[in-house]
Amino acid sequence: MENILITKGSADYELLDCGDGEKLERYGTAVLSRPDPQALWPKALSKEEWMKANAVYTRTGTAGKWEIKEAIPEPWKVSIDDQVFSLKLLPSKHLGLFPEQSEQWKWIGDKIKKEVSSGRTVSVLNMFAYTGGATMASAKAGASVVHLDASKFTVDFANQNLKNSGLQEKPVRFIVDDVRKFVEREIKRGNKYDVIIMDPPVYGKGANDEVWKIEEDLMPLMLRLKQIISQEPVAFILNGYSSGYSHLTYAEMLKEIMGDFKGSIVSGELAIKESSKGRLLTTGIFARFEN
Repeated sequence: MENILITKGSADYELLDCGDGEKLERYGTAVLSRPDPQALWPKALSKEEWMKANAVYTRTGTAGKWEIKEAIPEPWKVSIDDQVFSLKLLPSKHLGLFPEQSEQWKWIGDKIKKEVSSGRTVSVLNMFAYTGGATMASAKAGASVVHLDASKFTVDFANQNLKNSGLQEKPVRFIVDDVRKFVEREIKRGNKYDVIIMDPPVYGKGANDEVWKIEEDLMPLMLRLKQIISQEPVAFILNGYSSGYSHLTYAEMLKEIMGDFKGSIVSGELAIKESSKGRLLTTGIFARFEN
């Protein structure tokens, strides 16, 4: 079944406008302009409104940089559904937060709360876990979480976000490692997880410069994950950005892993609704299993 998860504006985040290959967003009080190849239509707001951005990211070829027009304290903090994120203008054009994932965080939080309220102990493995949005949602809902990422920088950010959100006492293990090596060790240890969350990049490097290529490594990793899924899994979420794959492809991959379990698989797109004209800016794809 196809679905579209739509993120709308909130007190600390808003997609103000998008078009002509760019997007204008508000994070707290800071307004930022960044490239976005999905915004093919014309801009709705005036040039004057776009010029009010505190910072503009421009790209020349494969290189890019931020032009700071008005100072932004770094890191600055924003709150998404009571989860507090520290943000920073990164060379990659990213900030340390993908707000379009907020609907996924709400969904997995509700799933875990339901299981925990019935007296069940829920364990979560969040891989390619970035700055911890899904980790915080899972921990807040009552699960124990392994937060796994190959980047020490983003794991440190996630740890700080957990503290910012008042969740530092929750059972969260932060691990910096190559996901494939970690999974192999978990298989040998016999550890099992009720929830698995994945946000694999198209290309990346592990903690010791191990190369990750999604076209070569994603399916083999998922097949190995089948050995650490509990006998009564709660959920499996697979997100994708800029992979070139359809959400239907992700759904079929997930069926290979979860086909023996009772449950359903939904796939679709992640999107953000702009406030200027109400258009939907697609930001990625997902497939997820639920019992």
